[in-house]
Amino acid sequence: MGSCCTPDNSCSTNSGEATAVAVADSTVTVYAVSGMTCGHCKSAITKSVSALDGVISVDVDVDGGLVTVTTGGEPDDAAVTAAVDDAGYELTGRA
Repeated sequence: MGSCCTPDNSCSTNSGEATAVAVADSTVTVYAVSGMTCGHCKSAITKSVSALDGVISVDVDVDGGLVTVTTGGEPDDAAVTAAVDDAGYELTGRA
């Protein structure tokens, strides 16, 4: 037949391989951000920084004042700073 389906008609295209993003070439950078106080802050920064090219994931620690950004390759600090600024907060540097 040549299709990806097994005899019982269940699809097996990923053949057990993990579907996670390859992290071999990713870089994790932690930034200090001031002005975050609540869940809204977290979602605003996550949305703004996630929209940048090359950003794989964003983790915001409101209590710690930290934003962890995972990028494919080196991050563009200026772009991350601008995105945080656009969200209404101040990136004070790498943590």
